[in-house]
Amino acid sequence: MHQVDQTTEQMVRSVLAYAENRLRMDPVPLDKGSQEAGDLYRLLNGVIRDRGRAPDEVLGIYSSVIAPSIISADSPRFLGFIPAAPTKASLLFDMLISCASIQGISWLEASGAIAAENTVLRVIADEAGLPQSAGGCFVSGGSAGNLSALAVARETAKRRLKEQAAGRRLRVVVGTDAHSSIVNTLRLLEMDALVVDTPDHRLTAETVRTAIDADPDVSDVVAVICTSGTTNAGIVDDLAGVGALARERGWWFHVDGAYGGSGIFARSLRPKYNGLEQADSFILDPHKWLFTPFDCCALLYRDPQLARATHTQDASYLDVIHTSDGEWNPSDYAYHLTRRARGLPLWFSLAVYGLEAYRQAIEVAASLAIETAELIKAAPQLELIREPDLGVVLFRRIGWKPEDYDAWAQRLHQDEVAFIPPTKWEGETVGRFAFLHPDTRLELVREVLARTE
Repeated sequence: MHQVDQTTEQMVRSVLAYAENRLRMDPVPLDKGSQEAGDLYRLLNGVIRDRGRAPDEVLGIYSSVIAPSIISADSPRFLGFIPAAPTKASLLFDMLISCASIQGISWLEASGAIAAENTVLRVIADEAGLPQSAGGCFVSGGSAGNLSALAVARETAKRRLKEQAAGRRLRVVVGTDAHSSIVNTLRLLEMDALVVDTPDHRLTAETVRTAIDADPDVSDVVAVICTSGTTNAGIVDDLAGVGALARERGWWFHVDGAYGGSGIFARSLRPKYNGLEQADSFILDPHKWLFTPFDCCALLYRDPQLARATHTQDASYLDVIHTSDGEWNPSDYAYHLTRRARGLPLWFSLAVYGLEAYRQAIEVAASLAIETAELIKAAPQLELIREPDLGVVLFRRIGWKPEDYDAWAQRLHQDEVAFIPPTKWEGETVGRFAFLHPDTRLELVREVLARTE
């Protein structure tokens, strides 16, 4: 430890200088990302050894070997998958949380941090139209949020059905475009999916009714899941209609808004989310469209006590965290125990910039998607596949085969113009823009589309 003490001052200076340089990048460069596995492992082999190395030497290995192999998801040229665009305020505060080893397990240990996180959850709940009783916690991502919420749905249904549920595998209604984590979650929870065919890729009350009317026995169905912004196409399901049907049937109504749920903050998009107020549980990922660092998912329940009855862990050493009046332990509302106070960077950023700045930043991506759709419709070699709901635009290049899309995307990335991998739509390879970064400009879109001529 004496050697560590001697190097601390230099290490702090070097790491903070590197961090400052990165934070000052405007715009963030795209970088080329993936390198040959053999080359990377060869370069990293032996870096960790019995005797330590100078911090600057190790930082040099990171900056010369590791960093260049990572595509910057926070670049305005990152147009694939779902991009990221954390604010400078959120990045800086994330560093503060790490430096102070702030955790967020229990009210006993971190009451101030948890109270601040809960004020952010309250803002989200209000935008969603959820009641004052709503609450929850921040988890690592959408998959963790879906798993935690659906575990509560299952346990709540089992308590309600009692002996009727004994020995039965419960079922959940899902659309064909539900996120892949939903299917995995149901398998882990030993539940089955009643998959509803959605010809327009949008789950509606009508399509759900058709599916359940055709099923001989739906007494084992206990929940339905809608998506507010599918990952592949950004489609918002019929929240109002499906939510009403869930109430009619006594089903748990879960809304997966991991990507698109943050659109509730944009005034032009808010009508698309009508019906969200009926949700029993709702998730959205601030590390996507609320401009927060990875990894952060907001998980909300209409009735948090149902979640607490499911997730509270019972252990003698944990008794002490369940004794205070007014306590709120995030460990009681999801499957986790140890957790970072991952909602604090969003709290700081929202307070610094204000909600209106966030609303406008989300509107930028939504407007860019509409403008891009118009450019595609005007290009003779291109076809727009569907009008965008949120920030995702799907298009077809007439005459191209899958290998043509791949070559086009690789050239764009190699030239560091944009990262825009193709996707599949109804079995066909197509082009896909995913807009999120408020600094992405229409001029870049024109450049990308010009490469299809």
